[in-house]
Amino acid sequence: MERSGNCTGIGCCQVDIPPRMKNISLQAYSFNNFNSTSDFNQCGYSFVVKNGNYTFSLDHLKGINFTMAPMVMDWSVGNDTCNASMNRDYYACKSHNSDCKNSPYKYGYRCKCKQGFEGNPYLSDGCKDIPECTRKQHNCDSEDHCRETSGSFECFCPDGLIGNGTKEGGGCHRPDQFTKIVIGVGVGLIALFIGVSWIYLMYQKRKVFKLKEKFFQQNGGIILRQQLSTREDSSQSTTIFSAEQLKKATNNFDESLIVGKGGYGTVFKGILSNNKVVAIKKSKIVDQSQVEQFINEVIILSQINHRNVVKLLGCCLETEVPLLVYEFVNNGTLFDYLHNQGQGVNLSWKTRLRIATETAAALSYLHSAASIPIIHRDVKTANILLDDTYTAKVSDFGASKLVPLDQTEIATIVQGTFGYLDPEYMQSSQLTEKSDVYSFGVVLVELLTGEKPFCFDRAEEKRSLTVHFLCSLKEDRLFDVLQVGILDEENKQELMEVAILAARCLRLIGEERPSMKEVAMELEGIKLTEKHPWINTGKNSEEGQYLLHEAQSSREHGDSSSAQQNTGYDSLRAVELIDFGNGR
Repeated sequence: MERSGNCTGIGCCQVDIPPRMKNISLQAYSFNNFNSTSDFNQCGYSFVVKNGNYTFSLDHLKGINFTMAPMVMDWSVGNDTCNASMNRDYYACKSHNSDCKNSPYKYGYRCKCKQGFEGNPYLSDGCKDIPECTRKQHNCDSEDHCRETSGSFECFCPDGLIGNGTKEGGGCHRPDQFTKIVIGVGVGLIALFIGVSWIYLMYQKRKVFKLKEKFFQQNGGIILRQQLSTREDSSQSTTIFSAEQLKKATNNFDESLIVGKGGYGTVFKGILSNNKVVAIKKSKIVDQSQVEQFINEVIILSQINHRNVVKLLGCCLETEVPLLVYEFVNNGTLFDYLHNQGQGVNLSWKTRLRIATETAAALSYLHSAASIPIIHRDVKTANILLDDTYTAKVSDFGASKLVPLDQTEIATIVQGTFGYLDPEYMQSSQLTEKSDVYSFGVVLVELLTGEKPFCFDRAEEKRSLTVHFLCSLKEDRLFDVLQVGILDEENKQELMEVAILAARCLRLIGEERPSMKEVAMELEGIKLTEKHPWINTGKNSEEGQYLLHEAQSSREHGDSSSAQQNTGYDSLRAVELIDFGNGR
């Protein structure tokens, strides 16, 4: 017999209806063997009740004391999901403020009103907005500060009050005088800061503008503009760049873009706004007494148009030191190829002869063909750039001098690079075109030997390359000083002719040296002979053979007069008077 509260199978039993049950039948009856001895009510009862809403009692065996019991039916619409049903005509969620929810048993769906709405979602206008404000279903500090919105509400403070209108946030209240003052002062300080910042920026901008204007005038910008206005073609060849243009081109002169440093400035690689790659040279301070001459040099150099001279594209005069803009030559210097990392062995004699010929042609052009003769004044392998095809480009005119047509000599402060300087120029300070010839002679010797002009690491008698070279040539030991790898059976004659030409360029007396035009013509003749070896009766060949014969005769017979007249080797005696010693 069951006890009150237990319904486990004797006199009373219960069973849960499992989910998705479609049909169920109930039967209640008594066993016969109990009827004779039991005073139980022989009637049986069965009913469906919500789980947890019925508790068994022994009195219920005689008769239940209720006629109705609570029951909940779990139901759904149709057999498909929301997504499968919502586009069909019989879709049940009619209200536009309703949501469709899939049945948790994956069988059909049900409809419910959206958050903030109530009513019957199965009617077209069945879900109504809940009036939270009037029902006091809000957290505003007052119903007057509550405003209905679609599906919700918002709290606000009317004009004249401050706060967020909610009970949690302190509601709405009038601002006190202190708050007004703080707000007013804050707004005033912000306005003052903005005003002062604007004035300061304008002042700095004006200051920078005035400084640029000062540098522009100081560096001869007015003179340059006047010169450009009077020259029809110069405006097409000379560009005046702004400081901003060149700063942008070099990423504010980033040190990683430095491609060279010299005695006259630092060179940066830059990319202009039109994607043109240029070399931007940041020069040293310009002597104010030489500003007009500097501007004239800029105009003259920008008009030079020679394939073997680095083109000057323009300048910037808005900075303390002028900035010069050149075409960019991207394959390094001849010095690098001859002396750094063994690259010189990659330069064949044919390439070296062509580089020498092109360099001589460029210097000859500067001396003879330019509108005003130009003395480079610092000819050296470090100032001879090479492009991708190893074409020579003479660069760095920082020490250049324009030569008035009525003058052949100019008195200047001695400038140049040790090892390349003309001894006559060092002694007299008289600059002539023959000074470039001497320096070019040193370049020829570098091309022949692959050695630097002066090196303390060499033996004392070999420290000066020119002295060692001339002595070797005089003693008929030329092939001993040539760089290993450039000599072969086919170019012996060419090497000797170039060596003799170098010796003529290195004569201590400038008047005895050939002009750059003569040097260029002789090198072109040697190069032509290389192309056409059957041409051997020309003037250059005869002169080379004659000079070589005289050099040998001078060595064998000591004929100093003949040597001086034809080869200039007597100048070696003067060279020996220059005591290099330990370099001091």
